[in-house]
Amino acid sequence: MPGPQPASDAGTLLKAVARGDERAFGKLYDLVAPRVYGLIRRVLRDPAQAEEVTQEVLVEVWRSAARFDPDRGSPTAWVFTIAHRRAVDRVRAEQSAAARTIRVGIASVDTPYDAVADEVTLRLERQQVRHCLDYLTELQRQAVTLAYYQGHTYPQVSELLDVPLPTVKTRMRDGLIRLRDCLSAEAAA
Repeated sequence: MPGPQPASDAGTLLKAVARGDERAFGKLYDLVAPRVYGLIRRVLRDPAQAEEVTQEVLVEVWRSAARFDPDRGSPTAWVFTIAHRRAVDRVRAEQSAAARTIRVGIASVDTPYDAVADEVTLRLERQQVRHCLDYLTELQRQAVTLAYYQGHTYPQVSELLDVPLPTVKTRMRDGLIRLRDCLSAEAAA
């Protein structure tokens, strides 16, 4: 098995690739592909993605070989620069896609879930209050309903029920205590 070929061989091959020489590209491919893959694999860590990006890099080398400038560096450094940039671009694209997916997921899941959870909680609380209202006397239930659900003041409740104000206050206090006890028992169950 031959050892690594000198950079001048890679340079000669790259010049021939720039002229469209497919055989030269095959030799250049054999020369640099394993090392390009290794570099990309270290950046991406996923073998399948590393293979895909390696192919993209080598296609780019084929297409842009004429842009290689030997005064700016060695042919292999040029190829490895393309490879590194492509690998980093892939990492950034994956991170961006993951972040976008998370943002979309949060926006589409949390808001409706919170609204649904709030609505379910509210309905359960209403059910529990209705259930507990059944345990009050008729006067307690009427007084609590008028005051807390219809917004009447104690004097207005007294007037509407035609009951003395002290009686309304006592019935309301007793009714609220019974509601509290019932709701506490419901919550504990």
